Amino acid sequence: MSAAMANGTADRPPARRPGGRNARVREQILAATAELVARDGIAGFRYEEVAEFAGVHKTSVYRNWPDREELVVEALLRYAEDLASVADTGDIHRDLVDFLLALAGGLETPFGRTLEQAIQPARQSPTVQALTRVLDQRVAAMRRRVDTAVDRGELPPVDSSFLGEMISGPMRLIVNRGMRPFTRTDAERIVGVVLAGIRSTAPHV
Repeated sequence: MSAAMANGTADRPPARRPGGRNARVREQILAATAELVARDGIAGFRYEEVAEFAGVHKTSVYRNWPDREELVVEALLRYAEDLASVADTGDIHRDLVDFLLALAGGLETPFGRTLEQAIQPARQSPTVQALTRVLDQRVAAMRRRVDTAVDRGELPPVDSSFLGEMISGPMRLIVNRGMRPFTRTDAERIVGVVLAGIRSTAPHV
């Protein structure tokens, strides 16, 4: 009689460790997918490359995500979480500059260009709907930061959507032209001019 049988454990399945090997494999696959999409864009993404890039067997990819688009959607949402965040250092000027720089950096990648295409209403695939969610989250995060600045007295009452449009418009013009990189100096100037204009035109009580 084996030791396992003597201990009464012969019929027990091995305990599955929470967050064990399968969780690690899934993370590797998602990370690889995000990198491939960021490198090649949605149109250039090849499902067949994921396993090799992730260092896993291709059956692991097919078993977890039999549908290519489901894999892309989940990876995009994971990859884009940081794009939807805005720091709160207590300095609204600095936070908006950092946000604008991060936004510009994201838009200059194949992933970012795909993200921008999600604005087109004619495209309604699950991937595009996921990208639209990222855009919505990003806008909401920026609005929350501006509203917090108003509550603290850093800014006079202002339409946060309008402020976002004012700072992102010039940045997109520079990035979309592609004639030169978008720099911190650009971000500083844009945010400085917009915030100065908001403060100077605020009604004085």
